[in-house]
Parts: sequence; C-alpha cells; structure tokens
Amino acid sequence: MFDLDKLFRKSDLIPVIIQHVQTKDILMLGFTNKEAVELTLKTKTAWFWSRSRNELWNKGGTSGNFLHVHKIMTDCDTDTLLYFCAPDGPTCHTGADSCFFNEITMDA
Repeated sequence: MFDLDKLFRKSDLIPVIIQHVQTKDILMLGFTNKEAVELTLKTKTAWFWSRSRNELWNKGGTSGNFLHVHKIMTDCDTDTLLYFCAPDGPTCHTGADSCFFNEITMDA
C-alpha cells in the first residue's frame, strides 16, 4: 500500500488532475487532502477539499455526476495526483463535459 503521508509532506492540500479514463481528456483540476484521498480509495469516487467552502466534497454528491476512479497516479515529486475517471455525466458545474473550455488566444 502506498504511504499517503508522502503526498502531504510539503502541503496539507495538493492538486489532483481528473482525466477521462477512456478519452484521456482533462476534465478538471481540484485540491485534495489526506482525508479526501482516503475516502476516494474507500469509495472509488473522487473526493476533494473545497477551498471556497472549507469542507470535504464528493464530486457528484449533489448533481449525481460522480467521477468513478479507475486508477490513481502520482507525479515524480509525489505532490500532485492524477485520477483516471469515468464520469456519470458532465464534470463541470456549468454542464460542460470538461471544466477546460475557455481558450486564451495567443498572438502570432
């Protein structure tokens, strides 16, 4: 079993990237703490720490659009997580499949 304490040596909150398990699209970025990771491992649905509400939240708990976690990876510095998920519906609170849909154009 992976030592979760390694993830939180630098900070109590770390980023977690959500990627669609089949399409490989990036769906969202959230933040997690040790308790949220433990709940994710237990329930196999994505849990996060809401920085705005200052509380744990299970993505889909209100909307029904759960993120079912199939695989978890950590980066080379062991301070960021990547969850490969199958979503039950749109991931973004706006109703979009992904939270990343606003393009910033770059001048040539």
